Amino acid sequence: MAMGTGTVVASDRVTGYTSRFRAFLDAEVAPVAAELDRAGVGTPWNPALDAHGRMHAGVWEARREVQRRSARAGLYNPHISADVGGGGFSRVEMQHVEEFVYRSSGLGLGLAALGWTEGASPAIEHCSDAARGRYLAPLLAGEITGAFCNTETSVGTDVLAMETRAHRDGTDWIIDGHKAWITNSHFADVLQVVAVTEAGAGTRSLTMFLVDADAAGVTRGRDIPTMLADGLTGELAFDGVRVPAENVVREVGDGFALAMAWINWRRMCRGGMCAGWGSWLLARAVDRARRRTSGGRPIAELQAVQHLLADIDADVYAARATSLVAQAELDELGPFAMPLHPDAPRLISLIKIVNDEAFFRVADRAVQVHGGTGLLAGSPEEKLFRVARNLKIPAGTVEIQRNAIARGLLR
Repeated sequence: MAMGTGTVVASDRVTGYTSRFRAFLDAEVAPVAAELDRAGVGTPWNPALDAHGRMHAGVWEARREVQRRSARAGLYNPHISADVGGGGFSRVEMQHVEEFVYRSSGLGLGLAALGWTEGASPAIEHCSDAARGRYLAPLLAGEITGAFCNTETSVGTDVLAMETRAHRDGTDWIIDGHKAWITNSHFADVLQVVAVTEAGAGTRSLTMFLVDADAAGVTRGRDIPTMLADGLTGELAFDGVRVPAENVVREVGDGFALAMAWINWRRMCRGGMCAGWGSWLLARAVDRARRRTSGGRPIAELQAVQHLLADIDADVYAARATSLVAQAELDELGPFAMPLHPDAPRLISLIKIVNDEAFFRVADRAVQVHGGTGLLAGSPEEKLFRVARNLKIPAGTVEIQRNAIARGLLR
């Protein structure tokens, strides 16, 4: 395999980024975290919720402040193409960056410093020139946040079955429908809405629109309480929402490809996320095994505990290696090309399924090493065990990933 720009070794700009990020955590994130702690409204991973079940405004604003500071420091958007204002990092470089961010931040506010689902995505890069100034630039600057609105109450993986519709009215579009299970629905300023514009046209039946969250006809619905208990998931309703033609992303009929670009981005990010958090959990488990005693001896001397640690290490190492090799191949193929190279879906699904399943085992064993303290509600191990279980469903279930892998093998 020719590695080219997809070499698995961290580049100089990655080491430069991680060095600056480490300093940013101490100089910029720590004061915000201290202020949040004094406010007594919960933590980033265990926030207090308001009367409607949504993340407490104090926790949300602390995250927002970190995002704004990160953008000013040039750390927020390494994953976005350089020609629209991002860092232009490859997927292998992002694997290294994401791994460092998740390992060094743990469950803290530092996670907000790297653009995630609330920030700019590879899909939104295709917006019109007019929309770049109105939406993309503020997203890159951390001035606003977004939400990806694809899933509906009865429609998940089968996106072509969605019922949200958009029809032309002069040069504008009118959107009607309902979206559910939307991350950041409560707080987003701009919504990336996927809707049917030509029913029966297969993958050309969908179009992506950028919609102001406060536009007439948009209603923020109820919070959907999930096992993550973070107050960030909810519903959105669209009743005759008028959208100008310039808010169409790329071209009419490109919605499916754009939605998949967004979803595939999140699938590929599993590699760095799980490697970083997995390494963090391993370090915590090793420390726990050395400090915790049973019968007057550290439990690290017990073979059963040693095997738990070894299994965690093996899973983290194997999943990380899989991710780096697959991301290197994807960098050669074009991870967000439209149309996507036919070999790419299998590689993307391999990254997601290998990491989803390995990280669940890692989190489970980490809880076991910590024993009773690992079961405490709100502890890092308990929280990441719930996160690990959650990961098997969003951005395509592990079963769907197996389908994609099989199709790639049989193609």
